[in-house]
Amino acid sequence: MMKTLKFKSGLQTTTRRNGGFSLIELLIVVAVILVIAAIAIPNYMKSKMRANEASAVQNLRNVATAELVYSTTYGVDFSSTLLQLSGNGINPDQNHAGLIDEILASGVKSGYVITYTPVTFDPQGNPSTYSVTADPQTPGTTGSRHYYTDQSCVIRWNDNVQAGATDPPIN
Repeated sequence: MMKTLKFKSGLQTTTRRNGGFSLIELLIVVAVILVIAAIAIPNYMKSKMRANEASAVQNLRNVATAELVYSTTYGVDFSSTLLQLSGNGINPDQNHAGLIDEILASGVKSGYVITYTPVTFDPQGNPSTYSVTADPQTPGTTGSRHYYTDQSCVIRWNDNVQAGATDPPIN
């Protein structure tokens, strides 16, 4: 039930309802919310990019570790593709080792594109060296840094272009 207030002014009695917020009050609340959002959204985007970058570094570590385990387990230097490192893990073999998850093996994870490249091959055709790069899907949105690793297991980075073997290692 709404409360009504009666005011007497001279000979006239007026009735006014006290039932809600005025337009000015609502505009002030919306303005305050917009100011808070303007401050929070850029910080959220930066933290999301940094989380994606940390995930990319961890994914490169996982690939490098999986390659060492693959080499030791199967007696060859390295795998030919990321798909050989993945698998369901129930019956692992040289073509489905089950050492990395299927999402990482697909080549796209956490806003980064992971590219695996065999570089040199032994006489039997198995890769003896490899390189792995992690580049943001949308630079400046999903991440800003580019990462690289190879059989040395040293992860390197570059702010501007695809990272390579001559870029500085991460700390």
